[in-house]
Amino acid sequence: QYTRGTVTAFTPFDARADAEALRKAMKGIGTDEETVLTILTTRNNAQRQEIASAFKTLFGRDLVDDLKSELTGKFETLMVSLMRPAYIFDAYALKHAIKGAGTNEKVLTEILASRTPAEVQNIKQVYQQEYEANLEDKITGETSGHFQRLLVVLLQANRDPDVGVDEALVEQDAQVLFRAGELKWGTDEEKFITILGTRSVSHLRRVFDKYMTISGFQIEETIDRETSGDLEKLLLAVVKCIRSVPAYFAETLYYSMKGAGTDDDTLIRVMVSRSEVDLLDIRQEFRKNFAKSLYQMIQKDTSGDYRKALLLLCGGDDD
Repeated sequence: QYTRGTVTAFTPFDARADAEALRKAMKGIGTDEETVLTILTTRNNAQRQEIASAFKTLFGRDLVDDLKSELTGKFETLMVSLMRPAYIFDAYALKHAIKGAGTNEKVLTEILASRTPAEVQNIKQVYQQEYEANLEDKITGETSGHFQRLLVVLLQANRDPDVGVDEALVEQDAQVLFRAGELKWGTDEEKFITILGTRSVSHLRRVFDKYMTISGFQIEETIDRETSGDLEKLLLAVVKCIRSVPAYFAETLYYSMKGAGTDDDTLIRVMVSRSEVDLLDIRQEFRKNFAKSLYQMIQKDTSGDYRKALLLLCGGDDD
């Protein structure tokens, strides 16, 4: 279904040979990081699972446990992240975003705004299996207000299917949003939540155009003025993902590296979760919107084996 990833099935693939090479790289004193990163970034996730299984069969050892004990820091986090199947990866990120003191709203926003309804259903299922807990209950327990309501709407994964666009409804929705925001003293957040959380992607793209015609503003400008805090960030993320998921992730990656310090958690999460999905498109958007390539920014902003692995995942330069 996805063909725009930078990581695809490796051929000729031999799970046993890869498992043996990884064991050799981690056995004894010191670790051959180069071998580890080269194998794990050039095999797709399904192949990595086969390698893990061969590793256990041949050596009676758990590959992920060995990676954790042999590697350190961001490089370790990246390699271990590559070993998680996609839905488990998302479920794990969400679990850690709502665990313990304080909630990481950024992670909730990024994942729930960008995943398709089918993906959200899968994440909920996997979450239940892995953690014996209901994702929606966990999220409602840790969030509040309109931010919580929009998350719950997105968790229902009931966005209208993309089947033709009803121009009359487009006009109506654009008017409703205009009246709920710009024309009102205060904001009727509920209208924004319902329309942005449930209408189909192609319908909403038309609504955004119509909104601009009616109000003279981009919908993002209105959201910016009429809402604040976590709700504002989530509404903006939803709008950006409706317009273009790759452009949303290009921006997310850009801001994870821009300025002083790097938000490595975000950088790792996006590079790993999009590497088999649409990282080629993300690279294109990155080049177009930020006048530099993703490859160059990673090169400048990271170092060591961590950098080597990220650059291999990136899959090439666009300059």
